[in-house]
Amino acid sequence: MSWTFGSGERISQIWNATASATSGAVTARNVSYNGSLGAGAATTFGFLGAGTPGTPTATCSAG
Repeated sequence: MSWTFGSGERISQIWNATASATSGAVTARNVSYNGSLGAGAATTFGFLGAGTPGTPTATCSAG
């Protein structure tokens, strides 16, 4: 999943995923224990953000 943070926004904690960020563009990816799911299965992740909140536009892709 990807989204863009505004100026000064950042992730302070994340769980069930790893995140990488470059110039505000953030990508969250699976971790080893939730990277392979069977048909009909689901997983979730979450994070705590810091900074002045904005309204991100998120995009998702499978693959």
